Formats: sequence, C-alpha cells, structure tokens
Amino acid sequence: IGHKTGTNPGHFFSISPIGSGVCSVDHQNKAGYTAIMLAALAAVEAEEDMSIIRKLFSLGNVNARASQAGQTALMLAVSHGRQEMMQALLDCGADVNMQDDEGSTALMCASEHGRAEIVKLLLAQPGCDVSIADNDGSNALSIALEAAHNDIAMLLYAHMNYTKSQAAVSIGTEARSSISPMETAERLMKQQKVCVTF
Repeated sequence: IGHKTGTNPGHFFSISPIGSGVCSVDHQNKAGYTAIMLAALAAVEAEEDMSIIRKLFSLGNVNARASQAGQTALMLAVSHGRQEMMQALLDCGADVNMQDDEGSTALMCASEHGRAEIVKLLLAQPGCDVSIADNDGSNALSIALEAAHNDIAMLLYAHMNYTKSQAAVSIGTEARSSISPMETAERLMKQQKVCVTF
C-alpha cells in the first residue's frame, strides 16, 4: 500500500513511537482496521521495512478482528497474496483457525482465491483445521472445488486423509505412513487417480 510520495506503512511505523506506549497499535480506525491489519496488506520490498513490520506485529494483537466483517490481519494478508506478511503474522502467533463474521478462515480465503503456496503454508501450521465449516456449511475443500481450484482441492483432500491416518496411528490401528500430505497430494496430481466431487 504505497503512497504517491513513495512511503508505505513501514515508513510510517518507523517514525512513530512504536513500543513507547505513546500510541496503541491495536487502535481501530473509522473503518475498523488496526495498524497491524493495514500493515498486513502492504507489499514490503526492503528487509529494513519488514523488520519494522515484524516489530509492529510483535507489539499488538495479531488476532484482533476488524469491526466491520470480523476479518483478522492473517485473513487480509492471505486474501491479498501477501505471503511474507502472512508468515510474519504466523511467527507472531496469528491463529490460523480464527473465523470472520461469515465463518471463513484464512485457509478458506486462500482456497477461494487459488493461492496454492499459501494453502501449503497454512496446512503446515500445527492445529490447522481443514474441517472447519463457514456459516453456509462450506469448508476449505468445498470452496476450492466450487472455485475450480483442483490443485488446492487435492492438497486439502490429501491433508484431510493424512490427518485421519495419523489419528488412527495414534490409537495403534494402522501402520505409520512416512509420506507427508504434500507428497501425497503431489502423487495424486501426477497420477490423477482421485476424483473429488460433492
């Protein structure tokens, strides 16, 4: 989110008294967004700016919800394809399973927008729950299928089956698989033997 003068949120925060107690990084503007949410939308190029953004994220509530639609900074970063911001938010404790007012999660946003690399990163987060349903009863897999993002649907399908097999392993009913969900999805996509429909 650059300005015609060449500034971005990183420049603003570098001159603001972050961490001094003078300003609250969790204060919501009139549109209901915090500084963290706005920074999550930025396209930062310089490492110096990214270090300022990380500092900002570490000082505030990365799980705060916008007052209008209930989205978090993670959801905003995901829907705008800001992978570096998404990773920084996760590193600062962003909850991958939080839902907005419509029940959507960051994983659902990534699935809807066809962001396969972001889906992979979210699935790699401990506790990422693929089965969460939104207010319409849709989960990330059904959203990916509806949007015709079959590559993402394969990733989600493989993750769901891997998670189920790991649960079975934990109670001793099945042999442990050494294949990760991503490897399973890649094999399925190469073989194209799985047809996922609803």
